[in-house]
Amino acid sequence: MNEEPDEVAAVRPGEELDWAALERYLRTHVEGLDGPFAVEQFPNGSANLTYRVSFGDRRLVVRRPPFGEIAPGAHDMRREYTTLASLWQEFPRAPRALAFCDDHDVVGSDFLVVEYRPGVVVWGSVPATMADVPDAARRIGFAVVDALADLHRVDPAACGLAGLGKPDGFLERQVGGWHRRWERVSGDAGALAGQIDGIGAHLADTMPESPRNAVLHNDYKVDNCQFAPDDPDVVVSVFDWDMATLGDPMVDLGILLNYWPDPADAPDARAITPPGLETIGLPTRGEVVERYAQRAGHDVGDSAWYEAFAAWKTIVVLQQLHSRWLRGESTDPRMAQRGELIPQLVRRATAILANA
Repeated sequence: MNEEPDEVAAVRPGEELDWAALERYLRTHVEGLDGPFAVEQFPNGSANLTYRVSFGDRRLVVRRPPFGEIAPGAHDMRREYTTLASLWQEFPRAPRALAFCDDHDVVGSDFLVVEYRPGVVVWGSVPATMADVPDAARRIGFAVVDALADLHRVDPAACGLAGLGKPDGFLERQVGGWHRRWERVSGDAGALAGQIDGIGAHLADTMPESPRNAVLHNDYKVDNCQFAPDDPDVVVSVFDWDMATLGDPMVDLGILLNYWPDPADAPDARAITPPGLETIGLPTRGEVVERYAQRAGHDVGDSAWYEAFAAWKTIVVLQQLHSRWLRGESTDPRMAQRGELIPQLVRRATAILANA
């Protein structure tokens, strides 16, 4: 069994903020903060910079975008705040946002403050606290699917989110927007650039009709879900809402499928997952689709297109992260390796589209 990664660690060199300014802001804008100030970093994400800030026994989560050039619409802290300030009322798995700051004199960018919830995240193994729970991995998998379906059943107007996005024409804008993101970094992709262009063109030519509109997480995967330590049946929190919007819920299902391991995958075209996740015993991808369809109550016949679209978006994100390293905008050594994952996803997206 893989060793479970630590929830928090010391702040990575080069990712320190102005701690004195942050402490002043938090003590002024968040009620009930007493005791000594301390900061640790959540080390397992690779995009936004996320810190656990403590005031004595009180803990908060602070999130800001990564350093360097940011693609338009990406790492949107205001959007995440807007979503989490309201969504918790109808979707209790959403942590409540407590504050938003757009004064860049504090930490150099927009940032938000969110309640901290203790729990466990599933990376490459069943958490040790669930080791004796029967069928824990299958139950974890179905709980992740159920939480997504439940999100898509939320009425946006009921929690004040009717204006979160523009659902009409959402899928067309998504395809076009991701193509523009790709164009900004395609020069760094070398010999694979033509194949990646071709996948994007194929997706644009075969775009399905969106079935309906819903609140979307837009980066939904197993490790963005948190569980109570000994309960694999219910997701208690969902993280990373900076791309949340209103639109086609099948986009979220495609993202989940793209990050979901399956024994049927070709060895050189597997989903990109935390090491070990493919062997813990999650449900198959087919079971995920079936479970989602039953709980969400709508047709999922075009799921392969959405899965391939998600794979293509992941290719673009990986290239963005790797390009940030190449330009000297990131000090995280993991970004130097992101480009190595792209050929595998190119094969994966091509195979999905060939079999759709």
